[in-house]
Amino acid sequence: MVSDIKKLVILDRDGVINHDSDDYIKSPDEWIPIDGSLEAISLLNKHGVLVAIASNQSGIARGLFSENTLESIHIKMINELEKLGGKIDSILFCPDHPENACHYRKPNPGMLLKHMDDFNVLADNTWFVGDSISDIQCAKKANCHSVLVLTGKGKLYQNKIDDSVSVYNSLSDFVEHFID
Repeated sequence: MVSDIKKLVILDRDGVINHDSDDYIKSPDEWIPIDGSLEAISLLNKHGVLVAIASNQSGIARGLFSENTLESIHIKMINELEKLGGKIDSILFCPDHPENACHYRKPNPGMLLKHMDDFNVLADNTWFVGDSISDIQCAKKANCHSVLVLTGKGKLYQNKIDDSVSVYNSLSDFVEHFID
């Protein structure tokens, strides 16, 4: 990737970076990275790509865990990434319950638009990698490139998307093609 244009890859967290759970990821012990995901983030960093996270975390509104616990989960993720020379440039999350959702809760594009604005990166130079239909809808509403990975819940949705969505087996697979 030979370019001076700033590029931004925004990642959903659960099902893209770490294994997902229908019971929510409620503690640092439950946060387990998907094989190759942290290495993929580190590789993006080494190629000068900005990496951010946009994650719905309705478990907070549901009373399943607190914002402090979520911060502890993110600290674990950041520490594991640092061991591999990687980092996350920004993390945004929406704690709202789906029934009381603000403009940040996916499929609304608020978190993606904020990341693009904060980093001054155009939608054409932004990719959103997710594992659900709401992630794909969010990317389309933000006018950035949409990527579906087949980890997490991705396999459930691969036949429900159109040809404008790029599909990869995992975050690692996406990054290998992205930097190639």
